Amino acid sequence: MINFESNSPEQTQAFAADFAKKTLNGTVIALIGNLGTGKTTFSQGFANGIGVKQSVISPTFKLVSEYEGERVLNHIDCYRLESSQDFLNIGGENFLNCDNGVTLIEWAERIKEVWHEDWIYIYFERDEKRIEKRYITIENRL
Repeated sequence: MINFESNSPEQTQAFAADFAKKTLNGTVIALIGNLGTGKTTFSQGFANGIGVKQSVISPTFKLVSEYEGERVLNHIDCYRLESSQDFLNIGGENFLNCDNGVTLIEWAERIKEVWHEDWIYIYFERDEKRIEKRYITIENRL
């Protein structure tokens, strides 16, 4: 388990970029946390860490964004999905075996039925007293 305390969006992005450099192709990362806790900020830093030059935004309305950098980044947002079946209906399983890159899934708690023990789980929490502070916990087991 890794615990990280971030005091700014820039610190979150730097941490994510460093983490991305250590993440192997084929990895699926579940990003779990309430609205505004730093999931998209982390995704932006992660993308930077694997050489994505495009602007990374939350894919809430299109559900899936694919980016090309030194490696592929599949960025999925399950916020608007009602169930794991919705995820499968949009072809979500095709993004779970990305041999040439990594898959990040925001709002992964909405598709808990498809979670797998080899995914990495990252939990985000906001400090209620300090608006910029975030707590990030990384686990590699269910």
